[in-house]
Amino acid sequence: MDQAPGSPQGPLERGAAGRGPVGDGPADDGHGAPDLPVCYRHPDRETGIRCTRCERPICPECMVNAAVGFHCPQCARQGSGVGPAPAATRPRTLAGGVVTADPRLVTKVLIGLNVAFFLVQLAVGDRFTYRFELLGQAYQPGVEGVQGVAQGQWYRLLTAMFLHGGYVHIAFNMLSLWWIGGPLEAALGRARYLALYLVSGLAGSALSYLLAEQNQPSVGASGAIFGLFGATAVLMRRLRYDMRPVVALLVINLIITFTWGGIAWEAHVGGLVTGVVVGYAMVHAPRRRRALVQYGTCALMLAAVVVVTLLRTAQLT
Repeated sequence: MDQAPGSPQGPLERGAAGRGPVGDGPADDGHGAPDLPVCYRHPDRETGIRCTRCERPICPECMVNAAVGFHCPQCARQGSGVGPAPAATRPRTLAGGVVTADPRLVTKVLIGLNVAFFLVQLAVGDRFTYRFELLGQAYQPGVEGVQGVAQGQWYRLLTAMFLHGGYVHIAFNMLSLWWIGGPLEAALGRARYLALYLVSGLAGSALSYLLAEQNQPSVGASGAIFGLFGATAVLMRRLRYDMRPVVALLVINLIITFTWGGIAWEAHVGGLVTGVVVGYAMVHAPRRRRALVQYGTCALMLAAVVVVTLLRTAQLT
């Protein structure tokens, strides 16, 4: 797996197309009839309801019950000296996740893990990388016997996501993770975002295991990052944002994937497809069965990873 440079502009920072800044009052449509204001957290939704504290417009999903009227999520978190809002009325993200004080916490932890693994690689050397990189099966220097996923070392599908092949490799991957992952984590919530990242990365590893040469090692977080790319595209379409920036970045990254030597294109494609599928489930799931659809889709993709791994192992043993 190799680097996936670049990232789309933050998908949660723009207002709805054709409108003023988020939270503005009614705008005249040119015919004397003012439009309704839009929710300050969901700029694609018109609303006639305002927070009773700050008077910003809020949609039904953002309303938090208060003693008098409704509060917006930010005012509800700040509270009025009484304490946090009840769990049933806690503000939620677009995908149903809980709104948190630090919307990039998981992204920071993932970057920290990748950097920590890279430092261990530098300190220990190839022995560490050989033990945890993605490898179908092969004889490894200094290791007795055949090693690889085919020999039951399935953990390599996961650990390879946190190893990198050099300074440039990890720099591109971590910059992409920060630029893409932060806004996406804020939109999905921590648990859903982490599920998307891990499932996309595992799917990329599984496709590499299936299609690449059995003795061809690969490392890197690019499969997971391409999954974030796919989910970001789905999210931007859901919010009716301009798709051209993210499409252009995807095209550039795919061109690099298929023209630059030494890149495991299988991981990129597997992560991208999985990110689109899981991302669609995250942002389009019906509210009544939202968690079931979202995590059920993740479970189905994990089942596909298991099936692919079993099929490839049967071919190699």
